[in-house]
Amino acid sequence: MLNEIAASTGLARKDVASVMTELEGIIERHLKKRAVGEFALPGLLKIKTVKKPAQRARKGVPNPFKPGETMDVAAKPASVRVRITPLKKLKDMAQ
Repeated sequence: MLNEIAASTGLARKDVASVMTELEGIIERHLKKRAVGEFALPGLLKIKTVKKPAQRARKGVPNPFKPGETMDVAAKPASVRVRITPLKKLKDMAQ
């Protein structure tokens, strides 16, 4: 990807790599804890964090793979997930 961008823009590969590294840093600053939690690459995609609440343990849940049997489900701690949503320009590229 770096080589292709460098060839089409006339920039050095090293310059393109530094731009990508800076973009990575900007995304990190927007998504990390106590930040906005959202980053948009105009026209292409939106990256945002989604807080998933903790799930308590459950016993006697029907097993979806073996009808008639029950199973225990372990507890899961709260977590933060990253969701990437395509925007209009990216959706149009796929069609």
